[in-house]
Formats: sequence, structure tokens, C-alpha cells
Amino acid sequence: MRRKDREMDEGFGFAVIDRADFGVLSLVGANGELVSVPLSIARDGRRLYFHSATKGEKVEALQDGGQVRVVFVSDVRVPDLYPAEELELLLQNGDAASALGSKVFTTEFASAIVQGRVFREYDDADKKEALRLICQRFVPARMAYFDLVLGDNLDFVAVYRIEIDCITAKRKKHGSDREELKFQRTEPQVD
Repeated sequence: MRRKDREMDEGFGFAVIDRADFGVLSLVGANGELVSVPLSIARDGRRLYFHSATKGEKVEALQDGGQVRVVFVSDVRVPDLYPAEELELLLQNGDAASALGSKVFTTEFASAIVQGRVFREYDDADKKEALRLICQRFVPARMAYFDLVLGDNLDFVAVYRIEIDCITAKRKKHGSDREELKFQRTEPQVD
């Protein structure tokens, strides 16, 4: 990672995965071309789960034990560090260039990149548990209908597990002092 000052620990990376709306899976396909697909992913410890149709380009590219990379991004926002009046004063005083460059025209974010190996789940009990995790993550208010909907449809869905080999995480965020929170620095606790 080039920006070591923004590097975060593994626990932070897992939290990013748990907050992210989706992850983008990337792998080298059967024909040698790069395949990248956005997916709804649920995590259980050091395992990630996603579902798929049983046929298609993604399914053809996914080989049991094959290496994959998944990128997650959360907490994306443009910080509002300077009110318009203060920006105007900076401009009038000739100090705007340094403030504008790194604190006005910027984006805050949290990201995690997972490298691992992917495996297809074939056991019905394992498939059902993985699908339950995915549904609990994305539609928790509808879990009362899970068993009814799953019913006889288990054969029409492929379920995959990614065993995480390595995870890296990164963050860009500003504190209340308008300075970037580097080297895992957090906001001071107020008593």
C-alpha cells in the first residue's frame, strides 16, 4: 500500500465489508480476460458468501480454489470543512490554494481489499446457511419468509464461499480540527 499513513487494521477492514452495500469481485476468467462483478456479499468470520445463477460468464470463470480479489468501499462523502464565508476569506487573503487542494476538493472514504480463494458450496445445508446469512444482511425484516421462498428453489441458485487469505484496509477521514486522521488516529474522546 503506497499511502501507509492511511492504512488501517484488519478489524477496520472487516467493519468496512460489513457496512459496504456491495463488493466487486475480480478474477481472471477461463479465456484469460479479467472478470469483475458487483455482488451482494455477506461475511461470517474470515469467510465471504455470495449467490449466483447456475450458468453464465461469472460461473464459468469461478474455479474451485481459484484466486479472487474483492474490493469494498464505504463511508464515501465529500467533507464540508470550510463554510462559504471562510473560503471567501481564504481566497481574499491568498491562502486558498493550500486549503482548496487537499481539504475542499477531496473525498473521504473507507475501503477494504480481500484476496482469497473461492469455492462453490454443493451441500444443501451449507448453501441454505450461506443464503440465510446473505438475506439476514440485506433483507433482515423479511426473514420470516426465508424458508417459504427458499423451498424448492435451492437447485436453481449457486452459492460461493471465499476463504480470506489477506485483507488490507485504508481510510481517508478528517477530524474536527480539519486535519486528516492519519496513522489510525481517532477523534479525541470528550468526557
